[in-house]
Amino acid sequence: RPTFADWEALDVRIGTVTRAEPNAGSRDPALALWIDLGDEGIVQSSAKITDLYAASDMVGRQVVVACGFAPLRVGGFRSDVLVIGALTASGVVLLAPDSPVDAGSVVA
Repeated sequence: RPTFADWEALDVRIGTVTRAEPNAGSRDPALALWIDLGDEGIVQSSAKITDLYAASDMVGRQVVVACGFAPLRVGGFRSDVLVIGALTASGVVLLAPDSPVDAGSVVA
């Protein structure tokens, strides 16, 4: 079982999407996202969220991301972080803060 120390080892932050477009190289429909993490800079993520979100919905939206993993290549696109959402029968519903927060804010 995971421990509280495992949770503390994760780096979970709030980011603001600055750019979004379809990830044309992905096997499964996905969006290529550029996410501002404040002092951490801009990171990228390929997110399978197209059931409920279009690229045009994403710019300016704040998302929860897990950081610190080694980058992956998804359809030729570098993915630095994992965008976090809830799995539902309709697709992934993104998690987000109730109110705007600074990009890069740590999730506690």
